[in-house]
Amino acid sequence: MARSTYYYWLKRLKCQDKYECAKREVKAIFEESHGRYGYRRITAEMHRRGYPLNHKTIRKLMLMIGIKCLIRKKKYRSYKGEVGLVADNVLKRNFTASSPLCKLATDVTQIEIKGRKCFLSPVIDLFNGEILSYAVSFSPDLKLIKAMMDRLFESVRKFNDGAIMHSDQGWQYQHVYFRNILNEKGIIQSMSRKGNCLDNSVIESFFGIMKSELLYPNEFDSVENFIEELDKYIVWYNDKRIKLKLGGMSPVEYRKISNKSINNLSNF
Repeated sequence: MARSTYYYWLKRLKCQDKYECAKREVKAIFEESHGRYGYRRITAEMHRRGYPLNHKTIRKLMLMIGIKCLIRKKKYRSYKGEVGLVADNVLKRNFTASSPLCKLATDVTQIEIKGRKCFLSPVIDLFNGEILSYAVSFSPDLKLIKAMMDRLFESVRKFNDGAIMHSDQGWQYQHVYFRNILNEKGIIQSMSRKGNCLDNSVIESFFGIMKSELLYPNEFDSVENFIEELDKYIVWYNDKRIKLKLGGMSPVEYRKISNKSINNLSNF
């Protein structure tokens, strides 16, 4: 090989994009998350895959590729005044839990597909952000709450002593049914202060994430089609979606490796 040819190809190789493989991996992670991951979660997943790049580099690569996650919108409110008994705010924005099934939160959000509304009501564990139970209905009535609670008690054998269920002051949670069922299970009821969504910010955050990752970026043929995809999304959210404050693990991964985890869940 001629000396000039050797140095020509050597120079070309040096000029190749040193982040070429990283870009491919970033794009793959973004696509695997269905466009739901931003640069922080992609950074965490890249570290898991052996790419020790910092978040600034990942953000730069995403800009170069032309990918970004989506923004969120707002929620339905169920407050109708004091139609039953309002519980004290026992939780007091202390969203940290030392073990599963100590602190739970719930709420209802409205979803509209092609002019038709449906309502989602989940229960989230504040220990790891895992969705323990949920129900969907075409009306935000008491049947929705009953379906959610029935599924919760099918999944959970026993709650921790002093377990708390936190909600807003929605009429459903003031209802005698909801208060009685919590009392039967030995669960302490807690409610946000009126008009203060920050008192229940964990469940609010879940709604925002779900809508920005599933609802807004996709076109659904019908509400039924959305519900099918929601079922898949919640499985993915619990089992696969990494959370930075859980050390880059999914809620289920975090629960399983936690040395304080208790074996009370049958289906999760």
